Amino acid sequence: MNDGTVILPWLVIRQDDNGNRYRVGRYATRAEAQKIADSLDGQGRKQLYWVEHLGQNGNGRSTAD
Repeated sequence: MNDGTVILPWLVIRQDDNGNRYRVGRYATRAEAQKIADSLDGQGRKQLYWVEHLGQNGNGRSTAD
């Protein structure tokens, strides 16, 4: 089914020093999301960044192996 919506199943998540998690952005491909996560992680801050994929039920699934 194609209703004209753009699918952005890849998320970049940030966790701060207090354990709070925030969605930084949604992306069409894992490569695009990983590029953003890597660029943010490389800025020398103490936050942790990673990529997750949205499942069919809308839940994020960590892709860091």
